[in-house]
Amino acid sequence: MQQELAELLDKKVAFFNHPRFIEHDPISIPHLFSRKQDIEIMGFWIAMLALGQRKTILQKGKELIDLMDGAPYDFVLGHQVKDLKRFESFKHRTFNSTDTLYFLSFFQRHYQQQSSLETAFTQGEFNLENENIEQALNGFYRYFFASEWTPERTKKHVSAPQKNSACKRLCMFLRWMVRKDQAGVDFGIWSQISPNQLICPLDVHSQRTAEKLGLVAAGPTNWKKALDLTRVLKQFNVTDPVQYDFALYGMGIEDKTLWK
Repeated sequence: MQQELAELLDKKVAFFNHPRFIEHDPISIPHLFSRKQDIEIMGFWIAMLALGQRKTILQKGKELIDLMDGAPYDFVLGHQVKDLKRFESFKHRTFNSTDTLYFLSFFQRHYQQQSSLETAFTQGEFNLENENIEQALNGFYRYFFASEWTPERTKKHVSAPQKNSACKRLCMFLRWMVRKDQAGVDFGIWSQISPNQLICPLDVHSQRTAEKLGLVAAGPTNWKKALDLTRVLKQFNVTDPVQYDFALYGMGIEDKTLWK
């Protein structure tokens, strides 16, 4: 059974980890750019907005790009206070203009000092010797909200293991940035985090698939469950366990018999 499951998962990864799926996925937004900083900014932002219908998510990503004059990194570093007024009407579900302005202020604060967003995740005690990215995510949360102006409402849009969140969207973003992908879907432009330290993005849909396959036990969708799933996936591929995110997502939308 273990061998059959491994073969099934590998088959689904090979099918869904393919450029033909980029167009309708949130990752298509950072794929509009070639400069590292533009990829990072829009990758992070669209990952944080990845709630609801994919069509709407993509529309909101393109709206943000337009608001930043088609050049996110240049806008982050060069905008004037008067340029921020245009963002007052931006909204996606519970994400509003206050959150938008804080994201912009964070990006500006960070990129004025650093050349890559990667360093925001690799501060403090995190290094390549860590078992996983737990410390990286907790450190990022503290760093992201280290500003003197930190709207309390914005904290709900950025998760952390210390809050026992599964951190699905952050784990997805880190997959995009870290995973070395020969298929050309994930970018693999960061090197201070190893692919085998990544945690598989987990939400209620992918967990349901994982439960049906016997990968995890039923229970709440939280950080512990994400760790449990990733440990099991490492039995199939210890160096690149999060490649199976493609399989879990794909099987969830494709194999309707899974729910019967």
